[in-house]
Amino acid sequence: MPILSDNEKLERKIISRFQKAIYDYNLICDNDKILIGISGGKDSLCLVDLISRRLRINKPSFSAEALHIRMANIKYESDISYLKNFTESRGIKFNVVTTEFNAMTDKRKSPCFLCSWNRRKQLFTIAQEHGCNKIALGHHMDDIIHTTMMNLYFQGSFSTMPVRLKMRKMPITIIRPLCLEEEKDIKQYAINNNYKKQIKLCPYETDSHRNDICLLFNEVEKMNNEARYSIWNALEKNGKLIEE
Repeated sequence: MPILSDNEKLERKIISRFQKAIYDYNLICDNDKILIGISGGKDSLCLVDLISRRLRINKPSFSAEALHIRMANIKYESDISYLKNFTESRGIKFNVVTTEFNAMTDKRKSPCFLCSWNRRKQLFTIAQEHGCNKIALGHHMDDIIHTTMMNLYFQGSFSTMPVRLKMRKMPITIIRPLCLEEEKDIKQYAINNNYKKQIKLCPYETDSHRNDICLLFNEVEKMNNEARYSIWNALEKNGKLIEE
């Protein structure tokens, strides 16, 4: 048996976790039509990469296309031609739309919330227009755990972004196939595969508590390297990862 390089071992681990997530949480089924949200960051590029690999396998049989959403009022240096080539070279159709939000619309809501809400609105609109029944987002395990901590510390709620979320008002399910991946592994995988980093100059980035929570969780993991699995198991036991 040939000895695998570190890069090959990492690729196998990422693909294995991706497949486990699909089966354990029943994320992709026969005849699904999936809209992939692609921001251009490492996570969404990895998601497109892995879904394109899965498309080559007959079971389950499904189709997919990708959507990149540009915010007119946030400075970007996203390379649309790169994203289009990255996606379509993997057999996935690439779509792009431009939208914007007014941070003065509701001062009770943070700009990050308004930006996210407008992106989701576009995702749902395009998904329905294109006949998609699922939307795939590139959130990984770290994102889900950080959201759990934010909800607990700032809202007093034990909840998170579900791995599979069935919308009540429309025939669409949100799925997060990278849910078992660790961010550090995706970072290295992106480097190994020469993903081109997109530049986003967001004036509201410092307004978010997410970076602080990320630093806090890093300290928790130094004290207990099994912390992420303890939190994940608690979410699973309390039915927080699936919402029907």
